[in-house]
Amino acid sequence: MESNRVRDSYGVNQLITGEYDAALSAKCHNGIFVGKSESDVLAFRGIPFAKPPVGELRWKAPEAAEDCTDVFEAYYNGKSPIQTEWPSEQASYYPQGEDCLYLNLWKNQADPTEKKPVMVFFHGGAYGWGGTVDPLYDGRNFVTKQSDIILVTVGYRTGLMGFVDLSYLEGGEDFPDAPNLGLLDQIEALRWVQKNIAAFGGDPDNVTIFGESAGGGSASLLPIIPQAKGLFRRAIAESGSVVLTFSKEECRDFTRRLIREAGTKKMSDLMALSEEQLQKINEELNSYNNFPQRDGRLIPVDPYLPYEEGATKDVDLLIGTNSEEMNYWIGEVGGVIPFRFTIPIKYENDLRLLNHEEKQRVKRFMSVMKGHSMFRMARFYDELMFRLPAVAQAEAHAEHGGKAYMYLWTIPSAITMRNACHAVELAYVFGNREETIYTGQVADEKISDTIMQMWTNFARTGNPSTDRVIWERYNGTKRATMILSETPHLQDDPLSGRRKLLFPLLKHMINPSYADLDYNVPFVKKVIAGGAALLAGATYLTYKLIKKK
Repeated sequence: MESNRVRDSYGVNQLITGEYDAALSAKCHNGIFVGKSESDVLAFRGIPFAKPPVGELRWKAPEAAEDCTDVFEAYYNGKSPIQTEWPSEQASYYPQGEDCLYLNLWKNQADPTEKKPVMVFFHGGAYGWGGTVDPLYDGRNFVTKQSDIILVTVGYRTGLMGFVDLSYLEGGEDFPDAPNLGLLDQIEALRWVQKNIAAFGGDPDNVTIFGESAGGGSASLLPIIPQAKGLFRRAIAESGSVVLTFSKEECRDFTRRLIREAGTKKMSDLMALSEEQLQKINEELNSYNNFPQRDGRLIPVDPYLPYEEGATKDVDLLIGTNSEEMNYWIGEVGGVIPFRFTIPIKYENDLRLLNHEEKQRVKRFMSVMKGHSMFRMARFYDELMFRLPAVAQAEAHAEHGGKAYMYLWTIPSAITMRNACHAVELAYVFGNREETIYTGQVADEKISDTIMQMWTNFARTGNPSTDRVIWERYNGTKRATMILSETPHLQDDPLSGRRKLLFPLLKHMINPSYADLDYNVPFVKKVIAGGAALLAGATYLTYKLIKKK
């Protein structure tokens, strides 16, 4: 099983007191780290980039790793952040802990390039799951095929430990960064990269951040955070934009649940909890994870605004989404039947945010979509939670001095009803073609090579074009978009009808929050009424059969 494979890879890096192979090592500010060689690829796993966020540092902003001259193994991944075990999140089966701020790094020893471009990946998982140990993110195949690239994958705090508003608790004023700690962890990792990447042959002036889902949201948010300015040159956001954030009010429900589950309103009590107790509490709360908070402190209340004001113009941006993002959640909720009964509840709650004219826009949108109503609703969320926020972000970035490229992924999964769903591109991007958890089959090598070439060309030069495919920059006039199909090609303003109908709804910041859903909606009433009618019918038929006998 996949979970066993992940668990069995666990180990603890040790201090090296004797001789070591200097050719496999790198001297960093916080130690000398010795990696493992796999053919031409040298892998470093589990390098600490910050002090462990434990004890007095629990729920505090990360602090830089201390200077050190000792020699350490870099053979094993650091622990995954605290999370609930979940089949689609392979890293959740790895040992977990608060002490999770570690990164992995891969370089191709055979490539003579000096000052190699650096790509830093932030994993997805709805800001509540995930980790660097996930086999999808292993960098060996990536740097084998793109030999001049150094790949870094970063662990960060998630869920209860990474995104929780503690301001409602007694003593919570001493933990002002708690709503966005995972992002601060990512920034600290980028600071470590700036200090140390030259020791691996990397160029600190040519760093590209990239990520998918929550990682794509992170790659969209970091350019608007002043503390991250200058730490990277380019950003690739896959299926994640600034809309994957919560307001302070939306974050409050998670805090209420925490208070109820922990049985306290005091920070001193929470600080006294053991790691095991926190893990148990997180299991009860993990379904209600917060996204990063638009706190007006780290993240603006309007996160599009920095893009619209040109604050991001010095960062090159490549951003895009998949054509049927929401079909991913068919698997997450347990199949097509649960999906059919859950998505309408979310949909009818979100309709309440809209005025009459906006509801008419949605009505027209739904009338031109095809298929069952659940899939028409899914396409609504494809647009409002994924594609259109990315379009708005790219448009604002391009119109205010930045360089932007846009894509739409259409290569489908082989899993029934998933189509080009959320996360399906990851196996192609990393060249880990046999990781079939989202693709349902071994990914096509030619397509994977093309995608890797595009991503790495962007990291090298700021332009994702290849020798076979010219990729034009995006702007709000032509809207040139790369359709990532079996034959990648540019198309101007794809799905323009959807954009024109739904673009005005972006101001509502519709996101995946479902913690406070009201079940007193027409769909639920209809289901209850239908159930009552079905029960009455069954009762009547039973009565008739008994009477007949």
